[in-house]
Amino acid sequence: MNGITVTTNTQAALSPIALFLHADIVVKIVMLGLLLASLWTWTIIFGRGGVLRRADRESTAFEADFSKATDVDRFYQERARADIPAARVFAAGMGEWRKSTAVPHVDKAATRDRLASVMASASGGEIERLSSGLNILATIGSVCPFVGLFGTVWGIMRSFADIAASQNTSFGAVAPGIAEALFATALGLFAAIPATIAYNRMLHHLDRIEARLNRFADSFHATLSRELDAEG
Repeated sequence: MNGITVTTNTQAALSPIALFLHADIVVKIVMLGLLLASLWTWTIIFGRGGVLRRADRESTAFEADFSKATDVDRFYQERARADIPAARVFAAGMGEWRKSTAVPHVDKAATRDRLASVMASASGGEIERLSSGLNILATIGSVCPFVGLFGTVWGIMRSFADIAASQNTSFGAVAPGIAEALFATALGLFAAIPATIAYNRMLHHLDRIEARLNRFADSFHATLSRELDAEG
């Protein structure tokens, strides 16, 4: 029975809550910071991940509808104000097209250059908007392991100081302090690993959306360029 009691008490002392409560104030601050970083990470993962998936899905549907449209002007009137990345690239191109072709003598080369520039700028603006928050994931993924390591080093230094003061080097006296210190590293990895994985996945998704927008812009530019040629 005594063995069972000791084991139970040891497990309770090494529980995450007990490790936090018994930790030094500096280590507690580190742990709280890492927990907040982890919460922030998951908030970005669910929030920004949904935004990227919706933007990808809606842009794909918009491009499919555009490919079926027989009247570009009518399509512009109906869909240009949609809150979709591809729609904003399309609206930017149509806006520049109308301005450039409203003059008596159209400079075809200059019009093509302006169309390419405007749609490239619109595409870049959409990617910049969609990438909001990814820099935070990158920062958490790269910094949190070192913050956790700082908490571990500080905790171990404190444990050694306590051991030296008490002159007790038994495993039972050393284990709780070392466990508290190592728990900080575990929290650092708990925050950093999901952040790093999510950052890489979202960056890949963002690259795919950017490539799709650029292909759409090039296709639309070719359509308008052919329209310029047809106008003689």
